[in-house]
Amino acid sequence: MKRLLVLLITMCLAVPVVAQTGLPPAPYANRQLDDPQQEAAARDLMDELRCLKCQSQSIADSNAPMAGDMRSQVRERIAAGETPEQVRSWLVERYGNWVSYNPPIASAVTWPLWIAPIILLLAALWLARGRFRKPKDDE
Repeated sequence: MKRLLVLLITMCLAVPVVAQTGLPPAPYANRQLDDPQQEAAARDLMDELRCLKCQSQSIADSNAPMAGDMRSQVRERIAAGETPEQVRSWLVERYGNWVSYNPPIASAVTWPLWIAPIILLLAALWLARGRFRKPKDDE
């Protein structure tokens, strides 16, 4: 019985190892473009795009396989003649505004992200005003 339990626990712990992808990395994940101007445009764009897995890193800095795939897509599309803005639009359409570190203000989903800091600052000033106000003399 103990052997069966140990075998089941070992199999459960081994599942993540088996789940790793065996696919090779994307062709341009870690290889630069031949044209220096295209590579510079791709690098600038990759610095402005968020890794969907890491969430706190750009795709240029992330080692996640998904970030490598996104780097490759950016380089392939720029090498095909697309502008960085066209590539960004395609990625935003595919993954949503969250993929960009600079989401548009006009979107109904993102406007609270832009207005919330202003509201919090105003609320803090209002609370501080009441806190530091001199007491009135009661006559």
